[in-house]
Amino acid sequence: MPMHVRAWEAYLERHGIAPRDLRTRMLGKHNTELVAYFWGPQERFDHGSAKEALYREMMEPVFEKHLVPGVVEFVREFEGPKAVASNAERPNIEFTLSRAGLSREFQAVVSGDEVARPKPGPDVYLKAAELLGATPSDCIVFEDSATGVTAARAAGMRVVGVETGGPLTDVDWRVPDFRDPSLHDWLSGQ
Repeated sequence: MPMHVRAWEAYLERHGIAPRDLRTRMLGKHNTELVAYFWGPQERFDHGSAKEALYREMMEPVFEKHLVPGVVEFVREFEGPKAVASNAERPNIEFTLSRAGLSREFQAVVSGDEVARPKPGPDVYLKAAELLGATPSDCIVFEDSATGVTAARAAGMRVVGVETGGPLTDVDWRVPDFRDPSLHDWLSGQ
């Protein structure tokens, strides 16, 4: 998230727009909402895609330091079907999975651009469950935003709050990152 904020700031400044209250405005929002706010609905795709390309460019040299601690090991260790369900654009998801060496670890990937209602709507999670052949109530979502928690709950899924951005409510379990030993204990009871 900090790099997304920096990329938005840089992109907005390039276009002569003062990025006031940007972090608050961004949290849990889909790119189309942000672009519509700053430019209007007619220019959603061009600005959103250009900003995301800038984000990937800025993230490339500092990628590893922005990974949530323990996430790569956790994903590789966990056996069973896994999906990514994100409001991010597909190029960002693919960039992240590729750079983390996790592209082959997920059986399904769903972007917020590929569903009618991105988060806080439940569609990305419901589509991911469908692609995995899973019942939503059998799914556990790992989420780091309040908007994502709302989406997962609306989908009828259990939620582990990964509190990298601060405390989350309405979750079944919470951890500061994926190294927390309590996570394995909690998962073994599910």
